[in-house]
Amino acid sequence: MSENIQIESALRNRIDSGKKALVVYITGGLGDDWTQTMHSVIDAGADVVEIGIPFSDPVMDGPIIQMANDSSIGSGSTPVTILNDLREESPAAPLAVMTYYNLAYRMGHERFASSLALAGISGCILPDLPLEEFEIWSEAAVSSKIETILLAAPTTPDERLVQICARSSGFVYAVGLLGVTGMRSELADSAIEIASRLKNVTTKPVLVGVGIGSPEQAVKACEVSDGVIVGSAVVQEMINGSSPEKVGELVSTFRVALDKNC
Repeated sequence: MSENIQIESALRNRIDSGKKALVVYITGGLGDDWTQTMHSVIDAGADVVEIGIPFSDPVMDGPIIQMANDSSIGSGSTPVTILNDLREESPAAPLAVMTYYNLAYRMGHERFASSLALAGISGCILPDLPLEEFEIWSEAAVSSKIETILLAAPTTPDERLVQICARSSGFVYAVGLLGVTGMRSELADSAIEIASRLKNVTTKPVLVGVGIGSPEQAVKACEVSDGVIVGSAVVQEMINGSSPEKVGELVSTFRVALDKNC
């Protein structure tokens, strides 16, 4: 198996070309064609695809992604089946998974990290893993060449931002607002503020996620950040039963807006 494409390298290629990075979240196991949707959003211009591994208590996620989680689990999806599906694919962009620490803990850090690598995954986001407990996971992740992407909230103190940036790899996830994932009518002012604070303390890519529901909001978030993460808007299309091509069309509106206006 060839070595997985690294997330930070892919993002820097986009950023160094003078463009903004686009990460797209989809829910693993949601619909029979979810892996085709992954390929479609890559074709539409996603630099990285974030695969959500459903968990029964997704504390960071709002109603749309919770509904997607329930549907995926209800159809029989498990972390193992999702990773097995990915092992059959050869995506043209790097992948990250987003899930919750309980799954990594129950499977065992080394087994979980190596399972990600074998499935072609390059990165991992565990939003409920505290920084104070990060090292117990980090050793296994580094051993399997998994980049662990850490999150920074608008309320995070400056000194803690420095610690988060030092330990994060792939990129730093700037949480745009306090609250769960989902679409909002306007981009929160806190999204610009946290991205600006992070850019002051790190040279790693800084991407804004949570609350990016439209191309216009993505463009505004990129006034300061290096790119955006789009999730709920895409997952809503999947819940609606849209074809992989239709989901790709939505993603392309974000790609075009970022390329034209940023």
